[in-house]
Amino acid sequence: MIKNMSILTSSMSVEKQFMPENRVQQVELLNSINDLHGGVVVNIEQPMDSRVFSPLLRASISQWRQQGKRGVWIKLPIEHANLVEAAVKEGFRYHHAEPDYLMLVCWLPETTDTIPQNASHRVGVGAFVMNNQREVLVVQENSGKFKGTGVWKLPTGVVNEGEDLCTSVIREVKEETGVSDKNTICGLK
Repeated sequence: MIKNMSILTSSMSVEKQFMPENRVQQVELLNSINDLHGGVVVNIEQPMDSRVFSPLLRASISQWRQQGKRGVWIKLPIEHANLVEAAVKEGFRYHHAEPDYLMLVCWLPETTDTIPQNASHRVGVGAFVMNNQREVLVVQENSGKFKGTGVWKLPTGVVNEGEDLCTSVIREVKEETGVSDKNTICGLK
């Protein structure tokens, strides 16, 4: 709630109108939820014109600053990509993207930004498989950089999100060699 003035916002300008002393005007804000780190998360779920979104975002940022909020996260589904430019103009930056949404972030205080970087790596595995004759299992690539080069290598691959490491090793060995005996691959008896 803002007392003594209302802020009329268009995509081109901001005008201030002073209200009579005893009037209070409510300003519409974006729906948000508090996060565990003193910030807020906004999930844009309904279609919105960027000319409507911009003033809502500005008013919300003002309110969040007054409340001492720190980071603001906007989860923007791909179907609402029309709002990206408006958010960037208000100081938001890309944090990460998934196939169906973009996450935008903005650090509000005049302090060092402590929003963590998005994960920028993947976990890979390699399998060292040796039989009773002390022979090591090696493969040649059927695709990729080493295809057709004659290079022999250990079976390797990338761990899928949420996948157990041993499970990923078994999967990669099976994918590259056809060997699927868990006891053989993991050295279990």
